[in-house]
Amino acid sequence: MLRELEGKRGPASGQTTPKRSVSLYLKQRMMDLPLQVVWLLLLAIPVACIAWTITHEEIFREPRQYCQQESSGAKTLLRRKFFYLFTCEYCFSHYVAAGILLLVRYKLLLPDWRGYILAFFSLVWIANQYMSIYNRLRLDIKHEQVEIKADEKKVNFPKAA
Repeated sequence: MLRELEGKRGPASGQTTPKRSVSLYLKQRMMDLPLQVVWLLLLAIPVACIAWTITHEEIFREPRQYCQQESSGAKTLLRRKFFYLFTCEYCFSHYVAAGILLLVRYKLLLPDWRGYILAFFSLVWIANQYMSIYNRLRLDIKHEQVEIKADEKKVNFPKAA
């Protein structure tokens, strides 16, 4: 793309476009860094949500159980690995992130294919941080519920002395 821009002739002068305007074009095409970071943090939310829902939530329990059976009992390695992808939130988040990047064409730091690679791995990492935080929050809530139930049983059934 840079070579195409550098080689284009200006409309009136017949001269080639100066390199300054190429960098200006790229600056206009790329988001500012703070905006890129905001996009990264926001795009990681649907990646985490989709990956977590498919690999953990009750609504996909039956397909997930089938995938777990196939991932442990299939005869071919390729089949086992394919079905394992749907049981592991980390693995599945890579495919969800790739799909999101194809959908929104988000690039991080660089305006070419390297920007996609940086965005891909950053998006997966941030999404997995979100899922870890969510998992920890759920465990804390469950632990508190168990403690509350135990305290309620103590109040309802005091020990005889």
